[in-house]
Amino acid sequence: MQAVWEAVAKLHEAQRCFYAGGSSDALLEILAKDVEWTVPGTNAIAGRYAGIDEVLAYFARRRDLASGTLTMRTREILVGDGDHVAALTDGSALMGAVEEHWSTVGLYRLRGELIAACWLLPLDADQFDRIWSA
Repeated sequence: MQAVWEAVAKLHEAQRCFYAGGSSDALLEILAKDVEWTVPGTNAIAGRYAGIDEVLAYFARRRDLASGTLTMRTREILVGDGDHVAALTDGSALMGAVEEHWSTVGLYRLRGELIAACWLLPLDADQFDRIWSA
């Protein structure tokens, strides 16, 4: 279970660095080449992203929409005996002139020490759509 927690912690740290303007190098170390990422809703970042290039483009779009102000704070990680883990995470960003806050559960599927898939589940879908609408 410790390895699962460490994989998610490593992913979130790599995302924090990338969203602050850093390189994608750490993300390339933790994401599987065929990673899949699903974001629900009717907003500017909603969609299904397949493969490392599409997922990194999604991360870059998110960073750009938030003008490099996106931050994440992992609150809880739920693990079991399988290859899935859920992380309750709070996000915030300065969107225009307004500081926005939201919470999501990321349901991750691991393959070894790599993140193979993520389904992002906003706790308040309407709020998440409003925040991430272009």
